[in-house]
Amino acid sequence: MTVPIVDIAAHTASLSPWALFLQADIVVKTVMVGLLLASIWTWAVIIGFSFSVGSTARKIARYEEDFWRSDDIDRFCDTRGKEDIACARVMSSGINEWRRSTKNRVTDKDGIRDRLSTALSSAVGVEVDQISDRLNILATVGTAAPFVGLFGTVWGIMRAFTAIAAQENSSLAVVAPGIAEALFATAIGLFAAIPAVIAYNRFSHRINKIEAQLSRFADSFYTAMSRELDNSGWA
Repeated sequence: MTVPIVDIAAHTASLSPWALFLQADIVVKTVMVGLLLASIWTWAVIIGFSFSVGSTARKIARYEEDFWRSDDIDRFCDTRGKEDIACARVMSSGINEWRRSTKNRVTDKDGIRDRLSTALSSAVGVEVDQISDRLNILATVGTAAPFVGLFGTVWGIMRAFTAIAAQENSSLAVVAPGIAEALFATAIGLFAAIPAVIAYNRFSHRINKIEAQLSRFADSFYTAMSRELDNSGWA
């Protein structure tokens, strides 16, 4: 028997995303709304992070270039040490430790080197932690969203089987809406998780590059200060 075209159109419309959402019960609706909000939040983090990480890398490169063009490290630190740039804060941490350790001109050179190295390493770690602070959002969404969607799927399938038992009818017309509604929750979970995982991996790589930039700058600064210590003639 041929199914009327109107019935096919009506059945297709009932399986549209909006119709599936409206047909879902409160639990599945809550899961879907939560996952959609997580997806929006994820994209907000991705867009904001893209701009901030790119800007941070460019600022570090320019600041480092200006630093090594300077003839007087002390004057450069005094004039540009308070800028809101990761490199500036690392340098300020190092120069402050240097000044505290050498102010009395009675120096333990090995001790100064150890303290300077520790101060620079700690400053680099603090900067990297601040830059990567929002990555935990992407990691959480990427890890949890598929399981939350799966919970909605399991709940929806349980509801579909309950409807089948109540109607004593296992035809496609009875089963399809409930199964489609359940699978739709999984689809939304993947829609939220996939961009989050890709972005997390990409941003982790970029943050590693920024950490390498800062570490190279700190090492070069440490070398310059160590050389200055050797040339000072202090005991």
